Amino acid sequence: MKIVAPPPKGCPAIHKSAGLRIVSHDIRQPERFYNMITPTSNVAANPPAIIHPKLLRPIALITMLLAAGCSTSAPKLAYPVTTKTAVVDDYHGTLVPDPYRWLEDDNAPATKAWVAAQNQVTFAYLNTIPARNPIRARLTHLWNYERYGVPFKEGGRYFYSRNDGLQNQSVLYTVDALDGTPRVLLDPNTLSADGTVALAGMSISHDGNLLAYGLSSAGSDWEEWKIRDIRTGRDLDDHLQWVKFTAPTWTKDNRGVYYSRFAAPKPGDALTGLNKFNQLYYHQLGTDQSADKLIYERKDQPDWGFGGTVTEDGRYLVISASEGSDQKNRVLYLDLAQPAAPVVELLMAHDAAYDFLGNDGPVFWFKTDLDASRSRVIAIDVTQPQRDNWRELIPQSAETLGGVSVLNHQFVAHYLQDAHSLVKVFALDGRLIRSVNLPGLGATAGFGGKSTDTESFYSYTSFTTPGTIYRYDAVSGNSTVFRQPKVDFDGDKYESKQVFFKSKDGTRIPMFLVHKRGLQLNGLNPTLLYGYGGFNISLTPGFSVSRAAWLELGGVYAQATLRGGGEYGEDWHHAGTKHNKQNVFDDFIGAAEWLVANHYTSPAKLAIQGGSNGGLLIGACLTQRPDLFGAALPAVGVMDMLRYHKFTIGWSWSDDYGTADSPADFPVLYAYSPYHNLKPGVHYPATLVTTGDHDDRVVPAHSFKFAARLQEYQAGANPVLIRIETKAGHGAGKPTSKLIEEKTDELGFLVKALHMATPPAKS
Repeated sequence: MKIVAPPPKGCPAIHKSAGLRIVSHDIRQPERFYNMITPTSNVAANPPAIIHPKLLRPIALITMLLAAGCSTSAPKLAYPVTTKTAVVDDYHGTLVPDPYRWLEDDNAPATKAWVAAQNQVTFAYLNTIPARNPIRARLTHLWNYERYGVPFKEGGRYFYSRNDGLQNQSVLYTVDALDGTPRVLLDPNTLSADGTVALAGMSISHDGNLLAYGLSSAGSDWEEWKIRDIRTGRDLDDHLQWVKFTAPTWTKDNRGVYYSRFAAPKPGDALTGLNKFNQLYYHQLGTDQSADKLIYERKDQPDWGFGGTVTEDGRYLVISASEGSDQKNRVLYLDLAQPAAPVVELLMAHDAAYDFLGNDGPVFWFKTDLDASRSRVIAIDVTQPQRDNWRELIPQSAETLGGVSVLNHQFVAHYLQDAHSLVKVFALDGRLIRSVNLPGLGATAGFGGKSTDTESFYSYTSFTTPGTIYRYDAVSGNSTVFRQPKVDFDGDKYESKQVFFKSKDGTRIPMFLVHKRGLQLNGLNPTLLYGYGGFNISLTPGFSVSRAAWLELGGVYAQATLRGGGEYGEDWHHAGTKHNKQNVFDDFIGAAEWLVANHYTSPAKLAIQGGSNGGLLIGACLTQRPDLFGAALPAVGVMDMLRYHKFTIGWSWSDDYGTADSPADFPVLYAYSPYHNLKPGVHYPATLVTTGDHDDRVVPAHSFKFAARLQEYQAGANPVLIRIETKAGHGAGKPTSKLIEEKTDELGFLVKALHMATPPAKS
């Protein structure tokens, strides 16, 4: 079994590795743990003014002096002076200035000096907020609870992760029996003093004796993979480098793994250089990586990425070939029982998504959205692969079909109904056997295992319920609690509900609301509105320590289900992509307007938050409707829509965004690109931009340039700050200590910006 460590919720990337869809919230997508002018404006015909180069200071002479501003109501913050240069690009006849282009070079001394100066201003401001220390204390106390990952079984052993509460990284354990004494298999906390080395993924050999594990340092997407003997706890000499967006899959004989990798980047390019020409290799244990056997590559297709899965019976290597972030993929396979057999092209039309689920000999099972926006399950006999011979096993339903596993010779299918979970069990011929009883309006994850397993595990969570782990008996259908966390948070004091509203074009949009029972609808409640809206990613209910603290502060939490996500299938996704991207922003603005119109809050008390593609959402809505919000928290956002595709894996997002290289796409992107649509003299809401210096998914230059221009153009006294975390990336694997500090600063910033009462000091 292979597993990729859960990402933060926000901008996940999906790499379609046969047998298991690896979702990392943001891998190839800009990702679950985090525009603009009005649509009628002709921004292409009215580009921002260009500053004459003689009036500009060269980058080499940048001075970090503090420039004072003024406001009629209150003194404006003093920000570091950011040098501007006369960089202008010609996009299909439209001249577009990019005065902060130099901030894209994160290795330059001038950029590092700018980062240091910005952090100095930011933390000086945050340190003056009285609420900050009580919030930090409360977050630390709330975070200090025992939590578990979903267990799985391989080779007669159980494996699961556990965090005792404040450990920077969760520890991987193994145990032979559920009532036995677990032992530590891998403790990432021993690998770095500051907790910035994280377990990024793992794969257990079929006999349960070997662990392949990937490590990420300082939040980077790059991973180094090693092999550990589970019996002795010692690492072998095997070492795989320059790995991204994959988890190795073991051969049935446990002698080696298939994995994909990129070529080593040029010196200095590791965090910003383009990632193309992915290759699939076989690594035999005990050999050097340089001796690995190339299994498949496409020199004529630089954008293709590969993932492989060895079938449960060990007979086939099923290869998924993805292209960018597009949900569509191609499928190939290799018959491992035939020496020197060629790779066989099975599904090459690139007409739909095909997620490999398992097989019965030559019959392969796939979840697909071919002719089914909300997905279905089909069977393809590879000895008779013609489309006329395909069989539909589980037809499309009213709910959206997500993950499907094969357990106890049955399909366990996870559905979304209005963005919350339903789980159904089907026979292999598609007959409905049962629905799994879930505790309420929440989200599940798990139900993994082999086709012969009669037990599995899953987690259930809601906005007010921390993730509880259940053991599922696949024969009886009964669930029993395996581990239930104890958090010092009284969820019964709060209510969760789902409302629906009409977006600008009349589309019905769902939104979850969480708040104290008996809330007065007087328009005075501080409210945090969260969204994402992209890359087929679904936002579902889930517990968060920082959200719990927000609720305790008296805040309302709202989570909008926006087009561009996957909650209602591929049609819903496409309705928020490329030339339809404005729909996403209209949905979010519509959610904000509904909250105000229904007296939950008012613009002065309304904050918005999102990360990665959700950071783009916040930047876009902030520029389109600055009057509608009191505060904004854009995290690791895609802010320069004209150049995003020129860095690391950014090119792969073009399936959702399009690119400025296209004459048809350029005016659409230019019309909402947050960096390009900021305007001088506008009173923007209080804004705290957050990013990491090692973010090689959405490079920090996006946030640097956006923050610099927002500081330049801000007309009012509302603060515009950028918080740049060191030794941190896009969010995955961030140590607990850094999470607590980051959430402390975000909540403290909101308390001040929304004029909330300072919380009492309590544990």
